[in-house]
Amino acid sequence: MTPPALELIGIEKSFGSIHANRGVSIAFERGSIHGVIGENGAGKSTLMSIAYGLLRPDSGTIKRDGRAVEITGPEVAIAMGIAMVHQHFMLVDRLTVLENVVLGTEAVAGLSRTMTRARDRLDAIARDYGLSLRCDVRVRDLPVAERQAVEILKALYRDSRILILDEPTSVLDAAQAERLFAILRKLRDDGRTAIFVSHKLAEIKALTDRVTVLRQGRVVAESATANAESKALAMLMVGRPVELGRIGPPSRAGAPMLEVRDLRVHDARGVCRVDGIDLVLRSGEVVAVAGVAGSGQSELLLALAGMLPIESGRIRWRSQPVRPADWTPSSIRRRGIAHVPIDPRRAGLVAEFTAADNAILGYHRDPPAARHGWLDYQRIHQDCSALMAEFDVRPACPDAKVATLSGGNQQKLLIGREITRDPDLLLIGEPTQGVDIGAVASIRARLAAMRSRGKAVLLITSDIEQMQALADRILVMSAGRIIGEIGPEDSADEKLGMLMGGIAGTDRAAST
Repeated sequence: MTPPALELIGIEKSFGSIHANRGVSIAFERGSIHGVIGENGAGKSTLMSIAYGLLRPDSGTIKRDGRAVEITGPEVAIAMGIAMVHQHFMLVDRLTVLENVVLGTEAVAGLSRTMTRARDRLDAIARDYGLSLRCDVRVRDLPVAERQAVEILKALYRDSRILILDEPTSVLDAAQAERLFAILRKLRDDGRTAIFVSHKLAEIKALTDRVTVLRQGRVVAESATANAESKALAMLMVGRPVELGRIGPPSRAGAPMLEVRDLRVHDARGVCRVDGIDLVLRSGEVVAVAGVAGSGQSELLLALAGMLPIESGRIRWRSQPVRPADWTPSSIRRRGIAHVPIDPRRAGLVAEFTAADNAILGYHRDPPAARHGWLDYQRIHQDCSALMAEFDVRPACPDAKVATLSGGNQQKLLIGREITRDPDLLLIGEPTQGVDIGAVASIRARLAAMRSRGKAVLLITSDIEQMQALADRILVMSAGRIIGEIGPEDSADEKLGMLMGGIAGTDRAAST
């Protein structure tokens, strides 16, 4: 009988009082895609970090091809044919694609010849796996899907036989995710093993051969994916029933809150990303903006949040005109507008600050955080503890550095910070990226509750199911323009997909 490609047996790992892994045993068969799911804080990332050598287990055994091994660091894992694609990519932005891929494998002598051979080999790998490849482009200039492709190329260049992917689709749209799935299926067909860590049950069902469920550091279920029902998996993950359908009927929108006309925005390279958009956001409604990656929705969100300069256009807030130059992050906060960015690690949180510090970012000069110009640290810690409890941020430790929290828990902390300010308008990007299915239901319920209280929500998301569950109107962007609008009653995947692909087919006005 052929032994598993990788086997974890009785893995235990604690961080002080936090017991992250409790006797975890999983076997990953060669030539398979194995899903690992669980809510935030279930121990998934800790377990994968142990398999890759980033952490050492307190006890337990790791076997590679049936032989007990010690993985004392990533370099040992790589030598054993184990690679990991992290949720937040481990690339050197200033280096080119080619330089990133060969980094750590290049010989000092004959470097030019080594790079030439590497280029030829990478071209062959890219052709075999249908990967996009621009060897001489610096990583910082690549879109996110191509950065992920570089991470996969690094693994294939080293002939890795086991590939660990931690929340690999959290930054991809549906089309990009499907291209990734095609690559993983080919890896499986070539006899390699993929370990796919995700919160998205639809992806687990569509892609994996087997699935293991972790809860509170323990394995609570494992089965062939074909035999596992999504509702049962969701309940196993969080320990309670979870409903993710449409939240309430479409709203009756009220008076306009934010109006923009003929909005134009260019990125740092001078490329027009928002090209003459008209948009009205009314009280008591959730408006979603959809589009394939690069359609301009990210830049629209940043511009409305005051974080990207508005080149031209007209803005009205509660019927009062505002000069674009005066539309800044601090001024919109004063107006009762909150912002959850698409990429919280770059724009919403400071990784080296504590959770308590991050819980007041942007509001640190306002009561109750500040009194008479001084920070009230006792109150800040009390409020952060309450926020972490309310939004289920784990571990619930205000003094923990945000860098030590999982991506999902960072997201919950950020959303909690903005929602607890009770804004009149919430600008929110990809609110459920990296969070577990229980938190998805909770976040959606909170956004729906804002709508019912007469607030307005602008939702930027690539998750079609999320739009269908929440949005009263769905605006579709393509090439910087709004090309159509549909309501929740006709937001079928096919129709929405056609619009997102740039095929217009609606007569409804896009902004009203």
